[in-house]
Amino acid sequence: MQISIQSLSHQYFNGKTTHALEDINLDISQKQFVALIGPSGCGKSTLIRLIANLIVPSQGEIRISNFHPKQAIENGQIAWMAQSPALLPWLTVEGNLRLAERFQKGKSKQQLSVEQVLKRVGLEGAADQHPYTLSGGMQQRLALARLLLQDAPIWLMDEPFAALDELTRERLTEELFSLWKDFSPTVLWITHNIHEAIKLSDRILVFSDQPGRIVADMPNAIPHPRLENNPDFQELLFKLRSILHQDSNGNITYAA
Repeated sequence: MQISIQSLSHQYFNGKTTHALEDINLDISQKQFVALIGPSGCGKSTLIRLIANLIVPSQGEIRISNFHPKQAIENGQIAWMAQSPALLPWLTVEGNLRLAERFQKGKSKQQLSVEQVLKRVGLEGAADQHPYTLSGGMQQRLALARLLLQDAPIWLMDEPFAALDELTRERLTEELFSLWKDFSPTVLWITHNIHEAIKLSDRILVFSDQPGRIVADMPNAIPHPRLENNPDFQELLFKLRSILHQDSNGNITYAA
């Protein structure tokens, strides 16, 4: 298994104890696209922060290709993309990528150059612009280019397109799926959109309210393109909605 998590629990201490995650046991195979879905505050982001070694678990163990997360980070096995693109405003589009290029941990046969990743995400004409001149969608395209440039086998994605308008979000999720098909990373992707989870992922993990526990682990083998009028799509949607409720504003609550 590329990612193995055993008996993982995590608590925060901020005046009082908050139980973020409880007894997570999970194995993720190489090249899987895994969607994490559940109510806000249920520990999804905490889980990928633990995998990325940004925080240390209270209990349990995480192994990445049999390495501790810290070693996996040092070996360049993990790339991160969040809702905020975290770009350096004083550098150009190309400058942000050149900086990321300096921290590469080695070069694989499929690793792309800065020029190639700009073209791949549709930013080849914006290399000399600064991030603050770009739209939100273009900024996230730049963050996606930086992710691709890192050439990491594992992509951790914490709602990277959540703040975008619906049309831009749809285009970028399609681009993400295309990149996954072409470069075969293992993707852990947090979303609050049930339809989006079904359209993109080949496995869906459903989390309970805090403390977060995995209450459903659903394989998704629906052939692409995954159209919403497909009976298999509707069946999986029904199963997810029997566990989760999503209101008109996209907010998810645990229904079980």
